[in-house]
Amino acid sequence: MYRSRRTRREWLAAEITDTLRRYSIDAQHIGHAFAGLHGLNATDLQALIAVMDAERRGAPITPGRLGEELNISSGSVTALVDRLERAGHLRRDRDTADRRKVFLHYADQGAALAIAFFRPLGRRSDDVMAGFTDEELETVHRFLAAMADSMRDHRDAVRAARPDPVRRPPA
Repeated sequence: MYRSRRTRREWLAAEITDTLRRYSIDAQHIGHAFAGLHGLNATDLQALIAVMDAERRGAPITPGRLGEELNISSGSVTALVDRLERAGHLRRDRDTADRRKVFLHYADQGAALAIAFFRPLGRRSDDVMAGFTDEELETVHRFLAAMADSMRDHRDAVRAARPDPVRRPPA
């Protein structure tokens, strides 16, 4: 409810922040449900999302870049990719220009599982977006992109401020 001590903008900012938090929590629950159904842990799920996002951008991700995004060691990335490849979620492809470089891609089996699980959510999202004009969606997109950038900047600042779990200082 709108409180008279708050300006309309303050009230809207609080409501938007609350809604984004609830959206984030619900999205995590959905992701964890998918992971649980397919024997994945939280890092596995983050890796699959990173691979999917990279493919969507048209710039496949390397194992090294994946390790940077997930903030894990190269040995952990190798174990992670091996596990996801064995389970049929990922595949490794060598770069045709530089055979030393490896790119990670969603495997057909993994993509089919994700599509089957998330298709109903996609339909619900389409239904929600149908209620907005193109101009409204452009504004929403601009807002969400700016919020996501802000969140990533904060995440990176937090990572930089804490000790690196991969490279511990000598005792």
